Amino acid sequence: MRISLVLAVLLGGVVGPAVAETAAYATVYDSCDMPRCADARAAHDEWAGYGYPTTRGWHPWSGGQSNFAGGQFFNYEGQLPAGATYYEYDVYPRAEGASRDAYRIVVNTSTDTTWFSPNHYTDFYRLT
Repeated sequence: MRISLVLAVLLGGVVGPAVAETAAYATVYDSCDMPRCADARAAHDEWAGYGYPTTRGWHPWSGGQSNFAGGQFFNYEGQLPAGATYYEYDVYPRAEGASRDAYRIVVNTSTDTTWFSPNHYTDFYRLT
């Protein structure tokens, strides 16, 4: 993806049907219909049931596993709408202490607007 983007910039082209691109090269989409979006929505619902913990750490999860809340997402690159406070959460549970993967949801807990990133903040898909 980054190689395509660099080539497009060097050649003066445009990459894909993105809704918006930022200087950090994150692409933000208005909706999410890929298969993993259902998993992200289910994770969102479970995190909501836990009251969206705001501190980093492992939390018990259904099925006897754990899931990781990453704490505040600062939106330094401005990928998401400005003026909000966001928190990040892993989508897929695992054994406590296991390595984390790249799948995240980022939630504005004031509005419950939720974004899914399947690739650790390279793309954002709006879930709610």
